[in-house]
Amino acid sequence: MSSESSLIHDLPALTVRRIAVSEMSNNVYLLTAKKSGVQVLIDAADDAEAIRSLIREATGDTPCSPGLQAVLTTHRHWDHIRALPEFADGSVELAAGAEDADAIEADKGVTITRRLHHGDTVSYDGVSLDVIHLRGHTPGSVAFVYPVEDGPTHIFTGDSLFPGGVGKTWSRQDFTQLIDDVENRLFAVYDDDTVIHPGHGAPTTLGAEREHLAQWRERGW
Repeated sequence: MSSESSLIHDLPALTVRRIAVSEMSNNVYLLTAKKSGVQVLIDAADDAEAIRSLIREATGDTPCSPGLQAVLTTHRHWDHIRALPEFADGSVELAAGAEDADAIEADKGVTITRRLHHGDTVSYDGVSLDVIHLRGHTPGSVAFVYPVEDGPTHIFTGDSLFPGGVGKTWSRQDFTQLIDDVENRLFAVYDDDTVIHPGHGAPTTLGAEREHLAQWRERGW
């Protein structure tokens, strides 16, 4: 793990922290609401102790007593859910895309307590995220959108959108579905300054990627 600070955005109402875990360099994100102390984790990918350290690092992000309330999973692939059982203690809501939920439950022996659909909103006293279904990388892949008043929107895209292209797909049909969803549900809706937080690697913005959409579609990945 890097020695750099995990704090990547200090927004008016919440903080965003990130660490990369495992040999796959999976991004794990933690949102902490300043006024309530509520914390939401996005992708409990691996290394539960590193994730707990991340949660502890966020103690100073709020004057309230912090507490993890939900773990949101962007998609069902094994490298994004390895630490999920460590946080399935009954007091934390586990949420994932409806079409991926059964596979996650079968793989990790957990219960997905909230199955998410396109257009849903998940709210946890200071953390409110819109759910965007991005079909193609997996059947139930979802992105989580945090709109910021007087600032750029932040979108946590899992493995559906990266700097330089959409996520991996396994058929032409899946690729077409994914790039259609990314174009229609992200690029057509949100401004160029929207920050994209992917499941691996560095962040980007919609503006930095927009001019390449036609190229991605033509190359097929």
